[in-house]
Amino acid sequence: MTPAARASAAIEILDDIFAGTPAEPRLIRWARSSRFAGSGDRAAVRDLVFDALRRRRSHAALGGADTGRGLILGALREAGHDPDTIFAAAPYAPPPLTSAERDAGRPPLPAEATDLPDWIADLLATDLGHDFPRVAEALRERAPVWLRGNLARGTRETARAALTAAGVETSTDPRCDTALLVTSGARSVQGSAAYREGLVELQDLSPQMACAGLEVGPSVRVLDLCAGGGGKSLALAARGTKVTAWDATPARMRDLPARAARAGAAIDIAPALPSGPFDLVVADVPCSGSGTWRRTPDAKWRLTEADLARLITVQAEILDTAAERVAPGGRLAYMTCSLFAAENAGQIDAFLRRNPSFALKGQRTLTPLDASDGFFVAELSSLMPA
Repeated sequence: MTPAARASAAIEILDDIFAGTPAEPRLIRWARSSRFAGSGDRAAVRDLVFDALRRRRSHAALGGADTGRGLILGALREAGHDPDTIFAAAPYAPPPLTSAERDAGRPPLPAEATDLPDWIADLLATDLGHDFPRVAEALRERAPVWLRGNLARGTRETARAALTAAGVETSTDPRCDTALLVTSGARSVQGSAAYREGLVELQDLSPQMACAGLEVGPSVRVLDLCAGGGGKSLALAARGTKVTAWDATPARMRDLPARAARAGAAIDIAPALPSGPFDLVVADVPCSGSGTWRRTPDAKWRLTEADLARLITVQAEILDTAAERVAPGGRLAYMTCSLFAAENAGQIDAFLRRNPSFALKGQRTLTPLDASDGFFVAELSSLMPA
């Protein structure tokens, strides 16, 4: 595909996303229907779409319209590229620019330059304080690719050597003994022997740090209450602990048996909500996902204030359910991939008011400024005698 043909595909996909189709399914549908597109074409179109979504407001201002054409035009103008090389009278290219499109466009206003909906920008400005401008800027960029070296299969250095043999270069991070930052060859990871043989898993630095900070071992019984795809179950099991995984929507765990087998991890997948008690209950609750908007940028344009209010209610219910399954003297770890205080410290404050039999051991908010994805973890201890 030519650059112009890739831009034309991205414009069509963006318009469908703006009409209500989530980005990931729409990209998958395009790839399946476009047999002529090679892997490089698919990656390039995906990058165009996601970059446009990350910078939707600023690119719409520069391009003069909040449409697929407007965003691609805005991206070209921001990069200093001649739009006529893309919008051209050529096969599979988007139609040439109209005179109105040539005259439209302006520098983004300060609010538009955050590339966030106004209500979200206002909320994050309050929650993040002086860090907000830099965090907002970071959310406009692509996220790095992080891998977790699987301790159940070997050391981080063993995994790193296997990746290097596959053409994937990585660097280590002193903050976490499993973390590997991919510095080149990211698109080769999932086809590598290191991945197929379970030496590594795709997992961001922030949740790796959160899991590594929990004291676990062979005698610790862990319940992963909102297991989803099982990333945290696998990370904790790799550290030698006994993990039971459960999710309110079992379909989310459909890949976990295969992932666990590949990773050499023994995980008990519970068909019904376990009653416990457990030494450690991990509740990585449904949330806004605001800390991961570099990876899922369409989500920030779909989230509403009503959605956030509903999530906060659900999170409180899950926290109470989790607390009921903590053994006397045990621990509860609450996690989100959110930057909103109402989903994070606000939930913990409210929980402790409802549950005086627990005490806060510690809590931490991670952002792209000090880790990678936005992430929150709080660890609480049961005050009931063991």
